[in-house]
Formats: sequence, structure tokens, C-alpha cells
Amino acid sequence: MLSVATTNGSQGNSMETVMATMERQTARRTQTNVTQMMESIFASVSLAKDLSARCKSRALQVTDDEIQSTAQDLENVLQNIYDDLCRIPASAFGSSAYMDVPIKSQPMRDCCKADIPINVMGNRPRTRSLRDNDTPRLVDFLKGMYHESHEFSGQMFNTLLEVTEYIEPLYDAFICALTNEIMTDPVMIESGVTCDRRAIEEYIERFADSSEPVYCPVTKMTMQSKTMVSNASLKCVIEEWTMRNEIMRVRIARTALSLSTTDTMVLEAIHELKLLAKLRVKNRELMHKIGVTKFLARLLDNHNDQIQFEALKLLCLLAQDEEGKDIIGKTKAIARTIKLLSSNSTDERHAAISFLLELSESQLLLDNIGSTPGSILILTTMKLNSSDDPIAAARAGAVLKNLEKCPKNIKYMAESGYLEPLQSHLVEGSEEIQMEMVGYLCELVQEQELTIDINRSTSEILVKMVRGCNPMVRKAALNVLAQLSLHRPNNKMLVDTGAVPVMIEELFIRKVDDEPVNSMANAATVLANIVESGIDPDTTVVNKEGHVLTSKYSIYNFVHMLKCFMPDDLNLSVLRILLALTALAKPLDTVVSVIRENYRGHSIIELMGSPTEVLSLAATRLLITLSPHIGHTIVERLCKTQGQPHKLVKSISHAGRITERQATLATLLAKLPYRNTSLNIALVKDGAVPAMLRAIKEVENGAGRSSRQAVPYMEGLVGTLVRLTATLFSPEVLKAAMDHNLASVLTELLDGAAGSDEVQRLAAVGLENLSYLSIKLSRPPPDELQFKKKNTLLKLLKDSKAHSNKKTSLHQVCVCPVHRGVCSPAATFCLLEAGALEGLLGCLENDNIRVVEAALRALCTLLDERVDVEKSVAALAELDVARRVLAALRQHRQNVLWQKCFCVVEKLLDHGDDRCVREVTGDRMLPTALVSAFHRGDESTKQTAESILRRLHKMPDYSATYVSMEF
Repeated sequence: MLSVATTNGSQGNSMETVMATMERQTARRTQTNVTQMMESIFASVSLAKDLSARCKSRALQVTDDEIQSTAQDLENVLQNIYDDLCRIPASAFGSSAYMDVPIKSQPMRDCCKADIPINVMGNRPRTRSLRDNDTPRLVDFLKGMYHESHEFSGQMFNTLLEVTEYIEPLYDAFICALTNEIMTDPVMIESGVTCDRRAIEEYIERFADSSEPVYCPVTKMTMQSKTMVSNASLKCVIEEWTMRNEIMRVRIARTALSLSTTDTMVLEAIHELKLLAKLRVKNRELMHKIGVTKFLARLLDNHNDQIQFEALKLLCLLAQDEEGKDIIGKTKAIARTIKLLSSNSTDERHAAISFLLELSESQLLLDNIGSTPGSILILTTMKLNSSDDPIAAARAGAVLKNLEKCPKNIKYMAESGYLEPLQSHLVEGSEEIQMEMVGYLCELVQEQELTIDINRSTSEILVKMVRGCNPMVRKAALNVLAQLSLHRPNNKMLVDTGAVPVMIEELFIRKVDDEPVNSMANAATVLANIVESGIDPDTTVVNKEGHVLTSKYSIYNFVHMLKCFMPDDLNLSVLRILLALTALAKPLDTVVSVIRENYRGHSIIELMGSPTEVLSLAATRLLITLSPHIGHTIVERLCKTQGQPHKLVKSISHAGRITERQATLATLLAKLPYRNTSLNIALVKDGAVPAMLRAIKEVENGAGRSSRQAVPYMEGLVGTLVRLTATLFSPEVLKAAMDHNLASVLTELLDGAAGSDEVQRLAAVGLENLSYLSIKLSRPPPDELQFKKKNTLLKLLKDSKAHSNKKTSLHQVCVCPVHRGVCSPAATFCLLEAGALEGLLGCLENDNIRVVEAALRALCTLLDERVDVEKSVAALAELDVARRVLAALRQHRQNVLWQKCFCVVEKLLDHGDDRCVREVTGDRMLPTALVSAFHRGDESTKQTAESILRRLHKMPDYSATYVSMEF
């Protein structure tokens, strides 16, 4: 078997010879009118370039993207014409004047690209080349080609590839005789036939195991030698033709895209461009250069879904190099691709996410992708909903992973609910990255009020930052912890990772000269949020010694931190901690003990007067909580603080919208010990009574009723008035009560117009206190007027309210049947004269047992031994007291009402008329209630129940005298 040898072709077939032959053939084909045609084309090019410049100038003025794009397209088409003209051989121009048009100097090989190459074997072209005067008609041809099969100069075309072969003809010499395909490595065999190297080697290999001679596949001559000679010239020409063919195909496809006559044209052009983009990098570079990449971005808004899909796939190919990514980044392709992520078509979604994945490989586009509205939100939704589309979810995760390289995108991901990147970079990143992530966390929680659930590793790293020595890092970590701890679920994690001892150390022990106040304030905020979250303070350890939050060590330090000269946010956080702790019995006792022992109440009172409303509210609430335990101590400090009672009165009675601060201050005055004479006298001297009455009248008239603070504000105002009735033994207080007719004021509040049970209860309590003084204040009637007393009791009851607001003159004096003297609502606080009986009896129908009890206590003041009980019972019987009291006893079967109800019942049985007695004894529930009270009531209740049972003949009467008679 002969060996196969390979040699290079002779230098006679050099590239220069081939190019010269092509030059001569092209010159012969030049038409006689080429000079006129060239003049026209170059004039048109000059004019078109001028129009393009004007379009661009106009576009820059109006900043219209579409006009700029159109101008760019026009320029690209003109450049194509210019390039085609440059390929015409120089011999065709002669010495005409139009040669003055500037033409770029190009190498010989570039100038010959339009010529028809000839094979060294002398073969003719397989198709006819496009004539010179056919070039201007190419655009019209492409417009009509996709409507129907188009005949152009006797040639039929249906595809862009046929057009390309018509312009850049394929020659028989390029075709391998064995494969009938264009050769890539042409070699000449012994018979003179040129074949592709690989094909002829495979052909010869078939004869390797055979004794038959090798025949030429074309001439069928016997081959004595298997030597193959490389046809370097032909190979070079084929390579040139291939490159020229591909370039022409790119340009024709670009022209077809620009025309966009039909969807079919666009789709075939995109398909052609995809094939060319896959072949070689230079084709992609040409597409970038002539505007294909930029034009494809506009096709993403096309109405045809198939065009959008194919454009995405081609863009994905063109984005594989940095130049393509840079061009795409300057268009609207990214924003349009984001829209396609929500497409109903799975293929389109996958193409869009694949395109984004390719773009995200470029560091320059990360910010562009992340800042596009909705991009990260849609990507995170895709990733999190992996069950809907696993492929899209995986690619979306890859895109997000690339986007993490831009720190700002991590923030966008957190805003979209995807927190893992932020937390992972916070834990694993460098100190600079950690600081940036901490800043993002703080911004997200504080400025955007985003709820973030932190994991254990994030909590640990933040606590570790606080323990560090870098002031900036510590400050940032404390700041973000203060924000994160606002979300209650995070506090359990913070406690588990040891945040409480670190915060306690910041507050009680650690002192850094550069940052004591800010660190303490933030640490106190974190601790306040943790304590308020509902953790168990009895088991929360604060230091190595085993102290807990409720121990005296902790509370003592908290109380002693309250100072007026400390920042408001620090004082506020400490007050919040104490308020949360005092909600529990054990720490409440400790707080009371510490304040009582160390006289720290004055600091809280001073903070109550702070101009910062939230701080004033916290201090006031703490005082309200402590008032039942150290109320007199608080009052003492309050009165000793110069001008404090006057400030309170002024703040509470300030006209306008009812604020939370006004309501809280009014509540404090109502909760402080009622029998503290010093405070009550101070309030009277500071004009509290008229101020409270004006405020009550404003609320009753509708001012501030819509405010949610109206009810507690009203309760505080009424409570402040009622507290004065507890110290009527003070001349100043008694005079104020008389001057402002408190009995009538409280009577009006019984009807429930204020809309609060507590207001009714307080009014009843105040009337009770006032009524106890009526017997003492009632004046004996003048002797000369005694005989004029002819009014009946019923008339007295009907006219009592009318007389309550009038001054009692001598000729109008009426003797009160209950107090046996001259009474009036203002002077003696008589309940009959004030018309309070109907209101008090109406309170017995209230569902609130405390209101019923207060009303019964006020009614019982009229059944006291110092008054005329018989007349009182008669007055009450006229208002159906028996039925109402028994109904209240039936509705509220609690021990607290037994004594007062039985007291009224006993008086009705002792002093009531027959109708009243029958009504009481006829009630079937009364014996059962009496028996229950006799079994479980206190000593006084048992005695009253026993007495009534005896009257009902339910128990033996041990006081009766029995006479023994013997027979």
C-alpha cells in the first residue's frame, strides 16, 4: 500500500494571481452607464448622510429614543451601500469627478470582496452575480420577496440564503466531488481532481483492506499514487468567500429586520442571524457594529410572541461577549426582558431568564438589572416558588447569586423578602461588607418599616459586634439591634444568643469616653424591646453572678439611671423597662421598695413634666402604676415640686383636640389617693374645679368625642372632681364644692351621656361622699315658716330638680322630709333636691357590678339612722325601688352586693307601706339569695340576712316571748 503524502501547491496559483484575474473579469462585466450610476449613488449617499445628521441633531433636541434609533438605522443602511460601492474595482471608476468623494483606503482583499472569484481550475459560477445597477433595487426586492415568490432579473428567490448566493455566488470549484459540500481543506489528487481532505482520506481508507486498486472518484482512473497536494490558493479563496458570504448574509438579514414587512421576514432574518452568530465570533462582532443587537432589543416589545422568543434566544448568543453586554445595557432590553419573566409561555420565560443569566455575568450590568423596577421581586418569587417551575427557579437562583456581587442588590433582595443573601454576607463577609449589611438592615427596618426575622447566626454576629472594640462597628450593631428587637419574634433569638447580659454591661458597667450616651441609649432600647416582648424576666440572667431582670440588683440600677440630665431616649427606654417589670407582682414590689428607700420618685415626677410627649407619657404611666402603693409619697413629691400642680391643671384643661398626654395626666390625678388634703387644696387653689367643669362641658357638647382618648380623658376629669368630695372637711374644698354645685354636676353625669360606666360609678361615689354631709349641712327651718309647709312628698320629688339651680329665698323655703331641715343641691348636697334618686336607681340596671355597688352605697346614705328613714323609704317607693333592687340582686349574685341590697330590703320591710312589703315578700328569688348570704357572707351580711329571713318567717324569732300554760 502506498503511503499518502501531502505537499503545498505551486506558487503559480498564488493569491495575487487569483485576485488579478477576478479584477479583470469584474471590469469586463462593468456596464457602459456605470459612471452615471455611480454619480447618482454617491450623490444620494451624500444627501442621505446629511439627512441622517439632521435627524440626529433634531433627536438630541427632543430626546426621543425612537427618532435616534431610526437615524441610527438609516446610517447603518447607508454604511452598507457605502461598503458595497467600495468593493467595486478601481478600474470601473476611471478618472471621473465623483472619485473626489472620500473613500476609506482598504486592502486589496477588501476591495475585491464584490468580485466573482474564479477557481484555479477555470470553473464557472453556479449562479449569476448581482449586476451593478441591481444594487439600488435590493430594498424593493426584499420588501416584496416575503409576500410572494419574486422574480428578480430572471431569477426566482424565496429565502434570504438564495439572495445571498445570488449576490455572493457559489462556484463549482468550492464543492467537494465526494460530499457535494463546500470544502474546508481542499487537496488535489493524482487525477487532478480537488476534494476535501477528510473526504478523500475516508474514501481511500475504504480500499485499505481490499486488493482492488484505488480509482479516482470523479474520473474513475486508477490512482497509482495516493499523494495529496494542498490547494492553498483555493483554500484561501474559499475562506475569503465564506467570510464574505457570512458578512453579506448578516447585512441582508439586518436589512430584512429593518424593513419588518412581515412577521415571516423577521423570523427568517432572526433565524439566519442565529446560525451566523453560532458560527464564529466575528459574525457577532459585525452584528454589534451594524446595529443588530440594538435592534433586537426593540423586538422584545413585538406583538408576536414567537418573535419575542426568537429575539431573546439570539440576544442570549450576542450577549456572550462583553461588547454585546455593553450594547444591551444601553438599551431597554433588560426592562423588557423583566416583563417577559411573567409570560404565560414556559419557553418564553425560560428564554428570558436564560438571557438575564447571561447578562448577570457582567459586573457592569449588575446594578442595571437590580435597579430595574420589579426585577428582583420577580426573580425572588421565581426562586421561592420552585415547585411551579423548577427550571426557572434554578436559573433565577443563579441570577440572584450573580446579583449578590453588587451590595445594593442585596438590599433590594431583602426588600423583596429574600433575606438570606443579606444575612449570609453579614455573617461571612469582610468587616467592610458587614458594616454595609448592618446599614442596610437598619435602613430596611427603620426607614421602610420592614419586618425581618433574623436567624441565630445573624443574632450572634451582631452581639459579637457589640462586644468588639471598634466604636463604629459597635454603634452600627447596637443601632440595628434596636430596630430588629422591635419585631417581637426576634427577641427570643436575641435572648438565646446572650444579648441581655451584653446590653446590661453596656448600661451598668461599660464606660467608653467617646460613646457612653449613644451606646447606653441603644442598649436600653434593645433591652426595653426584649422585656416588653413577653419573655420571663424571672429566668432571664443578666450577669455571671446569676442576677436576673427582676432581682433588686437590676431594678436598683434601672431606677438610679433615671435622671433629668440624661438623654430623653435613654430615660424613655429605662421607663419602658420599669413599666414592663411592674406589670408583674414580684418586680412591682421590688420597684416600690427601691423607690421608697431611695426617694427616687422625684426624678420620675420631673420626667413627667418633660416637653417630650412620649417621655412624659411613660413617666406618667409609671406613676399611675405605683400610685396604689406609694401614692402619698408621689403626692408629697408632686406638691413639693414648685408649680407642678398648676402645670398639671393647665395641661389637662388645655382646649382643643384631646391628646393622649391630657388623658394620661387626668387619669393620674384621678388615681392618686383621694384623701390627700394637700393635693386637693392645691388643686382648688390652682383653679382645678372650674377648669375641669369647662373641660367636661366641652366633651359633653361633642368636642373631642371622636378622639379615642375622649373616654379616659372624661373619666380622669370626673375622677379629679370626685377626689375633692373625699376631703370636704377642708373648708377650701367644701367651699369650692358648694360654689360649683357639685351635687347637680354629678347628678347630670349619672344618665350615662358620657358613654362610660366608670363615669357613672365615679359620679355615684361622689354623690355618696356629698350625701353624708347633707344631714350636717341641712339648716333647721325658721319657726314662722313651719306652718306653711303643706307640700306633699310627691310634689317635693317632682319639683326638687327645678329648685336645684335656684337660690333659695325666704318665701320659697321648703323643709326636706328626709333631713328635716332646709336643703338645696348647692348648699347641703341633698340628693332629693338635686334629683339624683332617679339616676341612682337607673344605675342599678347597669351590667357593671361596680356601678351597681356605687349606686347602692349612695342610696343607702338616705337610709341612715340620722335621717328620717320612713320618709326616705316613701320617697324611694314612689320610684319603684323594691323592684329595681331585687332585679339587681337577681342579676348580680355576688357577695359584694348582698349587704347593700339586704340593707335596702330590710328598710323597705321595716318602714315601707303594704304595697312595698308585699312586693318584697312576694319575690321568689329573695329567700334563696338570703340563704346563700347566710351561708357564705361576712358577719354583717349574715346578721342582715338573718333579720330578713326572720321577717319572712324562714327562721325562728328568738326575741319573741312565749307563755307556758299548764293544764
